[in-house]
Amino acid sequence: MKIAVLKEQAEGERRVSATPETVKKFIGLGAALAVEQGAGESAAIADADYAAAGAVIGSRAETLKDADIILGVQGPSVESLNGVKAGAMLVAGLNPFGERARVDAYANAGLEALAMEFMPRITRAQSMDILSSQSNLAGYKAVLDAAAEYGRAFPMMMTAAGTVSAARAFIMGVGVAGLQAIATARRLGAQVSATDVRSATKEQILSLGAKPIFVENVAGIEGEGSGGYATEMSDEYQKAQAELVSSHIAKQDIVITTALIPGRPAPRLISDAQIATMKPGSVVVDLAVEQGGNVEGAVLGQVVVKHGVKIVGHKNMPSRLPSDASALFSRNLFNFLSAFWDKEKNVPVLDEEIGTAIRLTQGGKVVSQRLLSS
Repeated sequence: MKIAVLKEQAEGERRVSATPETVKKFIGLGAALAVEQGAGESAAIADADYAAAGAVIGSRAETLKDADIILGVQGPSVESLNGVKAGAMLVAGLNPFGERARVDAYANAGLEALAMEFMPRITRAQSMDILSSQSNLAGYKAVLDAAAEYGRAFPMMMTAAGTVSAARAFIMGVGVAGLQAIATARRLGAQVSATDVRSATKEQILSLGAKPIFVENVAGIEGEGSGGYATEMSDEYQKAQAELVSSHIAKQDIVITTALIPGRPAPRLISDAQIATMKPGSVVVDLAVEQGGNVEGAVLGQVVVKHGVKIVGHKNMPSRLPSDASALFSRNLFNFLSAFWDKEKNVPVLDEEIGTAIRLTQGGKVVSQRLLSS
């Protein structure tokens, strides 16, 4: 069983899908590891470190030759997989809805493509969940980026020259990224408030020492979809939320938005008119900018200024912490494959629940019902 670890080719991608730690673990299962030359450079991992862990370092063609499993962070183009054998398993974040044509190409190439972002949110799959591990780092980095752009201090400071007031930070969307953003902003000394469409998150916000900002008296709207994801809200809820946010956001120094709905454009949370009510020098970080953005005026890959407010739209936030992001991502992949490793056959044999959930292509066809029904 040969496992290939590819150097990422997507623009700005600095992560890698395996580390020397996981290389050793895969070899311990009985696999042979081949790592493309330079695969870990952007994550501060030298080829020599992979070699010391037992991997064979080579060109892309050498790495792919006879590979049974191909690991990646982002899905590679089919053209970059020349020479891969039919039936090989591709395990990566494949962006199935955004890259549907590429999924079709995987099917035509005879690959078994497994989308790690389709991992079901069930207890036994928590350690395999790349969305959670990467979102956790994204929430942390969003606060650091906000602090870097903000022209003032976060904590209250009492000095002989006078008192510096604490920054006010508002987190919109309390999933994994939002919870980490709350915790990080609190650690930096900000006064933190947060909101979400899911009423169950109120206790989580309070447990982190932040103030929950929730729409009240809108009956029957919980906002909880399958797998713990948020769902789209009714017109009534959206109107009430907009009014609440408008009055609150005008008082904030930092706003971080994290709201995503799988397979759909990101919901619009902040309008240009609302940004205009914020104080000059305030900062808004849009973590959903790659899916259309929560913030009107956010530009993918740029920091723009509107009404004196900085709107941060950095691409691929986890990749801005490449070493830690790679360590967590690679453990997700190892936890997934090792959980189904058949020691006698020396191959992973997926069960029906998880296999059906994440498998996009098999036997030359697209087999994912989520894609076929979209």
